[in-house]
Amino acid sequence: MTSATDPHPRPATVSADWAPPAPPAPAPPDRAPRWSLPALLAILALAGVLYGWNLSGNSLNSFYSAAVYSGTQSWKAWFFGSLDAGNFLTVDKPPFALMVMGLSCRVFGFGTWQMMLPEIAAALGTIWILHTSVKRVFGHVAAALAALVLALTPITVAINRDNNPDTILVLLMVGGAALALRAVRTDRLLPLIGSAVLFGLAFNTKMLQGYIALPAVFAVYVYASKLGWKKKVVNLGLAAVALAVSSFWWATAVSLVPADDRPYIGGSTDGSAWNLIMGYNGLGRVLGGEGNGGGGGGGGGTFAGTAGLGRMFNEVLGGQISWLIPFAFLALVAGLLLCGRAPRTDLTRAALVLWGGWLVLHYLTFAMAEGTMHPYYTTALAPGIAALTGAGGVMLWRAFRSGDARWSWVLPAGLAVTGIWAIVLLRRATGWNTWLWPVVAVVMVLSIVGLFVFRTAASGTRLRLLGVSVAAALVAALAGPTAYAASPAFSATTGGMGGTNPTAGPSTGGGMGRPGGGGGGRGGFGGNGGGPGGQQDGTRGGQAGGELPGDGGGSASGQMQPGGGNGELPQGGAPDGMNGEFPDGGTAPGDTGTGSGTDTARGGPGGGGGMGGSVDSALVSYLEKHQDGAKWLLAVSNSQSAGRLILSTHEPVISMWGFTGTDRAMTLTRLKELVKKGELHYIQLGGGGMGGNSSLSQEITSWVQKNGTAVKESDYSTGSSSSQSTQSNSTSTIYRLDPSDVG
Repeated sequence: MTSATDPHPRPATVSADWAPPAPPAPAPPDRAPRWSLPALLAILALAGVLYGWNLSGNSLNSFYSAAVYSGTQSWKAWFFGSLDAGNFLTVDKPPFALMVMGLSCRVFGFGTWQMMLPEIAAALGTIWILHTSVKRVFGHVAAALAALVLALTPITVAINRDNNPDTILVLLMVGGAALALRAVRTDRLLPLIGSAVLFGLAFNTKMLQGYIALPAVFAVYVYASKLGWKKKVVNLGLAAVALAVSSFWWATAVSLVPADDRPYIGGSTDGSAWNLIMGYNGLGRVLGGEGNGGGGGGGGGTFAGTAGLGRMFNEVLGGQISWLIPFAFLALVAGLLLCGRAPRTDLTRAALVLWGGWLVLHYLTFAMAEGTMHPYYTTALAPGIAALTGAGGVMLWRAFRSGDARWSWVLPAGLAVTGIWAIVLLRRATGWNTWLWPVVAVVMVLSIVGLFVFRTAASGTRLRLLGVSVAAALVAALAGPTAYAASPAFSATTGGMGGTNPTAGPSTGGGMGRPGGGGGGRGGFGGNGGGPGGQQDGTRGGQAGGELPGDGGGSASGQMQPGGGNGELPQGGAPDGMNGEFPDGGTAPGDTGTGSGTDTARGGPGGGGGMGGSVDSALVSYLEKHQDGAKWLLAVSNSQSAGRLILSTHEPVISMWGFTGTDRAMTLTRLKELVKKGELHYIQLGGGGMGGNSSLSQEITSWVQKNGTAVKESDYSTGSSSSQSTQSNSTSTIYRLDPSDVG
């Protein structure tokens, strides 16, 4: 049934809303059911609790926290996305998300809640936008289901509690997709331009990842818009201009600033934003290389499993994102079939193609990526899964109730597959809520039986029992992801890695960067730090040359062990600017730290816990006391070390080789210039060299050792004076350099 006032009638099989226990007639287009708004508000409240509860005790990503803090100290750092307020080096992403968090901290002060406020607002905004978009085409029930699924997606909950850029990225992409669908529905140009602008801002959040859904948006507009071809071409041309401007304004502005007057662009090979776009944050993510490691068993495989079509279902990613993927794909195919021979401009089919294209494109990109691939990237799949689950679920229900025997088995089959896969995922989590999977199995079986028994009920008790069966099926389908999603806020025993590589639920995988896997106790950041499942003795995962003052030893080989789980990191850490260091503590606001840092009194704003691992606060005090007007307190090998020192000391610290240890930010000429100007006095050399670009690091190491003066332990130590050696254990040595040392 379709309202006579509906300007865009839809096929009868997908037009009416349904709500247990009886299928009512659809509400007029300008009136929503009385339950719709309260349901949305309840979902938003639930999401707000999941995203914000106990957030002050959450470990944020100190890599991004340092950049946000630096942006509050320098508008230049805010614009470029610099790691340090002295503007030596930027993070390896465009700065839009950092800009948003930085403005919040400018207004409210620097701290955990101040930084996370726009992140949580963005997450709730994404739910609201998806609800609105689905509602306009599929009705209020489908919209409520989509919003609930999105709110309860485990990896989405985990990343929305963190200061990585992905939360804002997903908001911008979902907003762009929703506006594109509105442009198809209304034939207006402005929504299409708005869609292009939002996708451009998404590009300035994580570069090419912000474009993954664009082919689906383009296809839907070209195929389903009622406009003539000439008008479509003109509109698409204007949208392309808007997309280009909103995408490349920052890179263009950066390129217009002389290289000597801007920070080195982290992640690039030549200090330019264009190189970052095409390399490290471009095809390097898909093909590997460009600082992204090797193929499936290398850079990508060590964080999210080996590349391949089944990656989303493996032990690392399965519990984070895959719960409803089978149902979503089934709903997509079935929904398109149910549209039948609907007109080309049919909105139902257009929406299915848009959200189905979103899901397929993201799935294939992440599944086949040979470069760096972290679990939390998959949060971008969640809107497509949620929209298809809500919309397709309602369409399958109507087909199930239509009396057509050909469709009587599709919905029950989808629920059965969902239940079976939920049981598989729950059984992977050995020893974690072992009672849950039997409950899911029993409830799902009973609900499917109830669907068949009461399928033809029209009124009375049988209809109410049919409603109970539907509700039970929904509970069984969402019980597993809900349990995972609740763990970051309410459980201290999850497999997540705090702000460094956030995940939800229990430990189910192994190896570097996986929940509960190796890579915890890094020698470079304090021998006794240790992360979930990591060693506590500092013998693994060394930061070649990336040690903070006083750190224990670690591997300086710079080798990544593919697939073996040994957890050695290449020159300065995990090969991705998205997630900084492994979980041995951090100084992000609100981070209590799991390391044994002795500098807790000097923690970052919001009660940070030292610099993660064993840090000699006496040495840091010495460096501050003898800074002698220098712009930078110290130069260290990598961005993880620099970020933690920035948060702990509130002073600019140089990262010479960037996040991956391969940036060419520091050259001998540049170092001599800084020393000669008195802008830098102290530089740290690692025990195994610098851990960065090999030729540059060797050249700088030789020059510093020849011309600098090593800092002795007796110069700063307040303990026993028996040790008169320089601060030179197996990991690092601090050298003092003055203008007179430059020949």
